[in-house]
Amino acid sequence: MAVRTAPVDDIYATHPEKKVALYFMVLGFIALSIGVIFGPFQIFNYAGIDLYPALEPLFKSYYQGLTLHGVLNAIVFTQLFIQGSLLYLQARDSNLRPQMPVAWTAWWIALIGLALAAWPLLTNDATVLYTFYPPLQGHWAFYVGAALIIVSSLFSVYLSVEMWVRWKRQNPGKPTPLVTFMITATWMMWGLAAMGLVVETVFFLIPWSLGLIEGVDPLIARSLFWWSGHPIVYFWLLPAYVSWYGLLPKQAGGKLVSDSLARMAFLGFLAFSTPVGFHHQFADPGISAFWKGVHTVLTMMVAVPSLMTAFTIAASLELAGRSQGGKGALGWIRKLPWNNPSVVAQLLGAIAFIFGGAGGIVNASFTLDYVVHNTTWIPGHFHLPVATASTLTFFGIAFWLIPHITHKPLAAPRTALAGVWWWFTGMMFMAFGMHMMGLQGVPRRAHISAMNAAHDGIYASSAFYMVFNAVAGVLLTVAATMLFYVLFATLLSRRRLAPEQVPEIPFAEAIAGPVDKDGNVKSGVKVMDRLFFWWGFAVVLVLIVYMPTLVQLFMHMVPVPGMRLW
Repeated sequence: MAVRTAPVDDIYATHPEKKVALYFMVLGFIALSIGVIFGPFQIFNYAGIDLYPALEPLFKSYYQGLTLHGVLNAIVFTQLFIQGSLLYLQARDSNLRPQMPVAWTAWWIALIGLALAAWPLLTNDATVLYTFYPPLQGHWAFYVGAALIIVSSLFSVYLSVEMWVRWKRQNPGKPTPLVTFMITATWMMWGLAAMGLVVETVFFLIPWSLGLIEGVDPLIARSLFWWSGHPIVYFWLLPAYVSWYGLLPKQAGGKLVSDSLARMAFLGFLAFSTPVGFHHQFADPGISAFWKGVHTVLTMMVAVPSLMTAFTIAASLELAGRSQGGKGALGWIRKLPWNNPSVVAQLLGAIAFIFGGAGGIVNASFTLDYVVHNTTWIPGHFHLPVATASTLTFFGIAFWLIPHITHKPLAAPRTALAGVWWWFTGMMFMAFGMHMMGLQGVPRRAHISAMNAAHDGIYASSAFYMVFNAVAGVLLTVAATMLFYVLFATLLSRRRLAPEQVPEIPFAEAIAGPVDKDGNVKSGVKVMDRLFFWWGFAVVLVLIVYMPTLVQLFMHMVPVPGMRLW
């Protein structure tokens, strides 16, 4: 039974980073709740059902809804949740307090950036989609707001690296705690990856939107965007991996099978996540086939730490299931805590990522990509790693982290569990439908439900798969209602947990830890612990594979004026 305990202010007395972490996460979920509203309109569009006229005159077009959906969900929500949750987990794992003035500055910058960007988005003055490719031109406030949101993330890079450096100074010769190691590697990767967006927005898009320069070269802008645009997928996924490696094994009732494999996987992402952007530009002229091929090879390299993760997490979960009495080849699966919404959200997210990873290999293949490029296959794909694997895992983390921070019980755990299953099922229906429609040549980013062609038989071959999207629209609407009810009912609850009922942070213990039986740090761990060295390696690799092309593009710029289509 939940009971009232100390006043709310006392909750944050010993760990003030709780409050800023909570503020980041809540702001992110508010952004997600708005962006999710447009999800059913998007998916019903690909079921041949046009619901956008019902939004007029408040929202002007399908493309305005698509922009709001993409920006708020894929960029704003993910980053804000990551900033809050990783800050708190690293602080507690390393037993250090982050620099609180810097943390609050990051939150305020994000809030101001979100407000600035939201204004033109809501008034249809920045309907440029979440990729904001020139020559489509939005209001200057959108680009300034987006830049501020990126700047906020760079403050979080500093906070994480500074805490890690401080821990190393206080603990010479000791291996970095695993969760701290993974979080620091994640932020180091993003600090390098974000430079593409920084250059694009600060030096091109903002001056262009203010009229200070006459035009922008679309190919340069696209190349800079994808410098950040593909590694941002790993920026979304790695915080989920932090939980899968560092928390989920204990939540499932077991241990992590190998500390070293987890570190090695994150070093792989640090090294190879960023120099991969050209595989999004196979159809773009002006980039040589050689460098596109190099980026393809490096993209395949990123699959290696993902496969390592699949093995390590599956083995850890099997260990947990067998420790609970699971027998036979698959009996351990039934023994996992399928009644725990936090665990189930992460398990289903991991299952979805298996399919998402397989599709990603298709997208990164030189020849196969031409079959699916700019078809509905692409949004069908990225809704698996982002909207399912990451988002479900983030909800799963929130199901224990928000009660931990606020000392409030999770509202309606059964509703949370049902919402997780409905979300997963809906995304599976949608992913199947959109992948298959993509193979039929149905274009992405297209208001097909309003096209006469849709009624003239051009998309008749996809009629069967459109049914899957219609079903998905219903399932996901119900799921979102359930999940947001649980989340906000928890936040707004007046109840308080007794101290012994507050969820603990489920840091997992590793069977094979970073030290040997004699208490000495393993030599491999010592090498992997040199994060600045590995970050330097990543910087050099990025410069090698990007600079020859970017130098040529900058030397032969073809600036074009902006245009507005919606």
